[in-house]
Amino acid sequence: MHGKTVLWVPGIDHAGIATQDIVEKKLIRTEGKNRHDYGREAFISKVWEWKEEYGGRIKGQLKRIGSSLDWEHEVFTLDEKLSKSVTEAFVRMWESGLIYRDVKLINWCCKLNTAISNIEVDKKPFPKPKEIKVPNHDTNKTYEFGRIDHFYYEIDGEEDIKLEIATTRIETMLGDTAVAVHSKDEKHKPYHGKFVKHPFIEGRKIPIIVDDILVKVDKGTGCVKVTPAHDQNDYECGKRHDLEMITIFTDDGKMNDKCPEPFRGMMRFDCRIAIIEELKKKNLFKESKPNNMVIGICSRTGDIVEPMIKPQWFVKCKGMAERAAEAVNSGELKIYPDHPHKKIWLDWCGDLHDWCISRQLWWGHRIPAYMVKTNGKMHEPETWVCGRNEEEAMENARKELKKQDAEVTDEVLDSITLEQDPDVLDTWFSSGLFPFSVFGWPNETEDLKRFFPTSLLETGSDILFFWVLRMVMMSLELNDCLPFTDIYFHSMVRDAFGKKMSKSKGNVVDPIDVIEGITLDELHKKLYNSNLPQAEIDNAIEGQKKNFPTGIGECGTDAMRFALCNYTGVGADINLKVSDVENYRCFCNKLWQAARFFKLKVGDDFSPLSLSDLQEDQFQSGNESLAEKWILSRLQQTIEEVENGFSEYNFTHPTNALWKFTLNDLCDTFIECSRPFINIQDNSNPEKVSYSNTLYTCINSVLRLLHPFMPFITEELYHRLPKRQEHNHLESIKQNQYPPFAPQLRDEALETNFDFIKEISSNIRFLRSVYHLKSRVTPEIFLVVSNEETQNQISPFLNYIISLTNCQDPITILIDNESNKETIPSGCATKIVNHLCEIHMEIAKYIDIPSEITRLSSSLSKKQKTLNQLLKRISSYNPKVPQRIRDKDAQTKQQLEVELQKMQSSIDNFNKLLASSNK
Repeated sequence: MHGKTVLWVPGIDHAGIATQDIVEKKLIRTEGKNRHDYGREAFISKVWEWKEEYGGRIKGQLKRIGSSLDWEHEVFTLDEKLSKSVTEAFVRMWESGLIYRDVKLINWCCKLNTAISNIEVDKKPFPKPKEIKVPNHDTNKTYEFGRIDHFYYEIDGEEDIKLEIATTRIETMLGDTAVAVHSKDEKHKPYHGKFVKHPFIEGRKIPIIVDDILVKVDKGTGCVKVTPAHDQNDYECGKRHDLEMITIFTDDGKMNDKCPEPFRGMMRFDCRIAIIEELKKKNLFKESKPNNMVIGICSRTGDIVEPMIKPQWFVKCKGMAERAAEAVNSGELKIYPDHPHKKIWLDWCGDLHDWCISRQLWWGHRIPAYMVKTNGKMHEPETWVCGRNEEEAMENARKELKKQDAEVTDEVLDSITLEQDPDVLDTWFSSGLFPFSVFGWPNETEDLKRFFPTSLLETGSDILFFWVLRMVMMSLELNDCLPFTDIYFHSMVRDAFGKKMSKSKGNVVDPIDVIEGITLDELHKKLYNSNLPQAEIDNAIEGQKKNFPTGIGECGTDAMRFALCNYTGVGADINLKVSDVENYRCFCNKLWQAARFFKLKVGDDFSPLSLSDLQEDQFQSGNESLAEKWILSRLQQTIEEVENGFSEYNFTHPTNALWKFTLNDLCDTFIECSRPFINIQDNSNPEKVSYSNTLYTCINSVLRLLHPFMPFITEELYHRLPKRQEHNHLESIKQNQYPPFAPQLRDEALETNFDFIKEISSNIRFLRSVYHLKSRVTPEIFLVVSNEETQNQISPFLNYIISLTNCQDPITILIDNESNKETIPSGCATKIVNHLCEIHMEIAKYIDIPSEITRLSSSLSKKQKTLNQLLKRISSYNPKVPQRIRDKDAQTKQQLEVELQKMQSSIDNFNKLLASSNK
């Protein structure tokens, strides 16, 4: 709408871990088979079937909510085009030395049998001991977490001396290869360089080492067990001291062959219990205490994440991260909102470890790396090569062997065979290439030349590191340029109480349900069709009853979009209340009624002025009245606020500005002011023509301003209204120009005067409401002003006050003095507007005051009786009364008290008026 070429590319990633987990769970539930029962190729076919069936849901939602995506550019990260980009990126980064293979400590999910990234690890607090179930373990058992166990190691050769160890993972003592102490700990200095005996492994002597990084003098027992293969801090300690790294778990979480009987083959947390019992038998167990701790939980499976030493593929990140930090520091890459995301970005860049990119899955991009075999066996030393295809990898293998041994024989080279790594790449690797892979990179396509680098990335801050930073790093590395210049982090949608949405909590809001509406029973049915276990379904149903007791009302797409944009602010989380969305549905209705009123009043023959008949600003003809100039000034203020909001990525400002202008300025004020002129039957009347054109300009401008937020209703109304001559050929509102800001139309002095008029009118309407005047009644109004200047300020606007308040014409203005006040008839209600003006409205002749007092008194007595009964019930609650009933009663009590207060106020006002009339 600003005349620029815009491309918004739709794409979906393959979500390796999540998708494989969902499909395998479904197969187990429906067919009793896991992926191993199918085999790799057959299982992948099943995943593709699932993707074709369910993968369109996201696309369908995007279409339903009116996203302006170019569907001809739609991509999926496992498409052939993007897969080629992934292979190319991997090989280039391997060739440059950025990608390498090594044995390191990584996050391991025993349930999925794969490495997982930090984003798939939930940090779950255990402030006190708690029993939970653990995947892969006995489903009838629970295991306690949130405790710290104290046991002893005996010093070798000095059996009467023991070192006390405190640990939250006592089962890992089977893999201990050191006990660390602090150099300044006088208590343990005599044992430096000595050994402790392992109580279960005959002949294993564990050295006592000094490590001031791992051990804190004033914390714990002063002795720290070191298990380098199963703890990150211990791993770093193990590297510092060249300790043996003993892996004691199998991939599925059992104790492996390096563990002694009777622990071998046990599940890891069954082993924990068994070790404590065996230590007790040896008098080496001291105690178990509650311990406030945090445990890493796999977000996909709920399994306890296990640090494991594994050979994996890694990306060196330090150099790329430094460039990403510099891009932000220099202002070349801008982040919105700046706080706190810029600091988070720089913190990540400053402490970025190498990235583990291999996953032990079947669904994903298979790593284009090959293990070299010679003469049918793994080549010594172990050798890996990469290639865009197997032929290139074979050529690289021959080169590598010649590099290792210049005298390698042709016989050995001819015996080379390759075995491709069965692992797949982390999903974030392919997603990190998205800004340029979607345009056909590495090929120099027309799209790549035209649209890359892009302008804006819009996403959630929860994946700042996992996706956004990696896109920047990989683009800088592979293209030597930023992938985009602006990053906008949108708000995270939470439930009405600020809690994270979760299916198991029953507080998830599906946008389609908000658009179409859904009953509570239908919400329950969706839970039964999910992968949730029955216990979580039961919990979710209770959550749905609390959050959506009557279901979700039909709100429509436009109301939902407008609500979400209005919530955004400057990046704060959104506590989504469906009731707020319903309010914006009412706003849509108001907009519809305004367009309908215009069409009804101007008739089918109305044709708006062409642009050539308007002044250069494209808004006015030059014959506008005060009210028309005022509304055009307010329109310019709104356009400026909308444009500023867009430029700052703060959508609360433009939505608030459009809400206020449409409801308060246009519908409640200008349309009411224009009624006397719009209602003129003669369509050629100059005043009717002018007001009709101004009203058209305002409604048309509002539709165009609102279109990015409310695409459907604005498109529909745009075509229902007549078009200017220059726009008859346009097929869509989005082909029309976005309303330009015309600062010369701003008239702040006029707006100030009109605000005064609106304040007077509001107070007159208040008096009408207080005294229950019917709409057909047109009371006489007397305005008493403090001086002649105020009188001159108000006088030009009196006809607008009459239109806004339905009062008698003319309105009398009196300068404040005794003689003037004596001309005001008795029986008038009075309201002070401000120090400059007060209102006197004649009402005694229109109402029977004693009857009104009697009627209100009777109603007040009945409501007071109802309140007394409620208060009696509240004061005698049984402890078993549910909280929802207590909350409902408290709400009813508050409503009754407000109603009683208003009734008593009305009675008091009538009594004052009656006393005034009788004087």
